[in-house]
Amino acid sequence: MKKEIRIEGMSCEHCVKRVRKVLSELEGVKNIEIELESGIVKLESGSSVSDDVLKEVIEDAGYDVVSVESRE
Repeated sequence: MKKEIRIEGMSCEHCVKRVRKVLSELEGVKNIEIELESGIVKLESGSSVSDDVLKEVIEDAGYDVVSVESRE
């Protein structure tokens, strides 16, 4: 399943690397693309990865999740 997550609080490449790291540690998450300027993360995840889990790991890393949307 493809997801698009809008994040606030990323200001540099270090932020991008941190978000990529916490997401890549989740089993079932792959193909992570992060656009720093727009604050958008695109990824693919298995059905076992809930929106709440994605939101939790990003917020635990210090960023605000504005929205999580499923994409076809």
